[in-house]
Amino acid sequence: MAPIKRVVVTGVGAVSSAGVGAGRLWDAAREGRSCITPLTFPHPYRGRITIGAQVRGFDPTLYLDKAVMPFCDPVTQYILVAADEAMAQAGFDRSTRLGPRSATIIGSGIGGMTTIEAGIHSAMMGVGRPDPLTVPKLIPSACPSNVSMRYGIQGPSFSVASACSSSTQAIGLGLQMIRAGLVDIALVGGTEDHITNNAMFAWEGLRVMTPDFCRPFSKGRNGMVIGAGAGLVILETEEHARARGATILGVLAGYGTTSDAKDPVRPDVTGAAAAMSAAIADAGLEPGAIDYINAHGTATIVNDVAESAAIGLVFGSRAPHVPVSSTKPIHGHGLGAAGALELIVTLGAVRDQVAPPTINWREADEKCPVDCIPNEARPMTIKTAMSNSFAFGGINAVLIVQAPEAA
Repeated sequence: MAPIKRVVVTGVGAVSSAGVGAGRLWDAAREGRSCITPLTFPHPYRGRITIGAQVRGFDPTLYLDKAVMPFCDPVTQYILVAADEAMAQAGFDRSTRLGPRSATIIGSGIGGMTTIEAGIHSAMMGVGRPDPLTVPKLIPSACPSNVSMRYGIQGPSFSVASACSSSTQAIGLGLQMIRAGLVDIALVGGTEDHITNNAMFAWEGLRVMTPDFCRPFSKGRNGMVIGAGAGLVILETEEHARARGATILGVLAGYGTTSDAKDPVRPDVTGAAAAMSAAIADAGLEPGAIDYINAHGTATIVNDVAESAAIGLVFGSRAPHVPVSSTKPIHGHGLGAAGALELIVTLGAVRDQVAPPTINWREADEKCPVDCIPNEARPMTIKTAMSNSFAFGGINAVLIVQAPEAA
């Protein structure tokens, strides 16, 4: 049996509420600087929740040309800008054609929500005719297809829609494709923007949103904050990366995904634990090798309890002592983009040997017995880290990353 190919990260890119650039996202996470602000909407909003992690001050015309713009909902704009950043870091330029030995897989829970909402408003209010490019703009596959066209990616190109696990599964599938020898390089990640009038009102109906502060794992937490943006990472075989002289940012060592098969909205402890265990096993490791966990950590009452219990199942007596943080109070819950944004944060933690804080934390909750790195970043040795994503429908996905020298 052929040895499993080692898969490395050679580029990262992000657009988030922290601004354009993966560096800005990591700086905000490390510093514990919240990017959650009062929301603005194109039409009057009658909802109760008025805060979120919007992408502000983003001018797509600074990054995308006129021929591309008519086909791009904001989620596509975000992922293209993230792809450009990642490709540049990996040592490619805009003339690069990656060819048939490449893939792009992009996760998004919905796709072009801004385009969907604009079309509905136009139809219901009788304002003008629909944009003739409405359909190619709103479909989730617009995101990977536009990335493939931008960089001549002629291998597999598709979207993954699995709610809050979308981008983590997209990244995991890229890992598996490279290991299987189907491609040598993959542009993978996720993009989302649900911060529109109707989408926010729908989220309010679930009673999972906080009107003030997102406080993962803290007693007194009262819900999550929606975020927006995109994250993209470039995966390659180590051999491919070294042959072209690329700088290796980290090793994507493991991936695990499971389905609870139980409830549409209530998380299951055993399903989440199984995904974590599968990712650790896929990396060829034992639980004791995990130095830090970037938690799903939504700050909803039920999710944080379930994730804490799942960590307990996987790590046993060590569970209360494994450093854990949720960075969602900083960049919001990016939904389909969450896993990609959080993987970029996790790579930053491994690179700088600093675990980002769980901000807004007030008091320990006995139902969440984890070391949640409250309020201030923690310098520490991080050779191997885990990033968790758990979604509606009981879809769980987990990634394991390592420092280049640790693997």
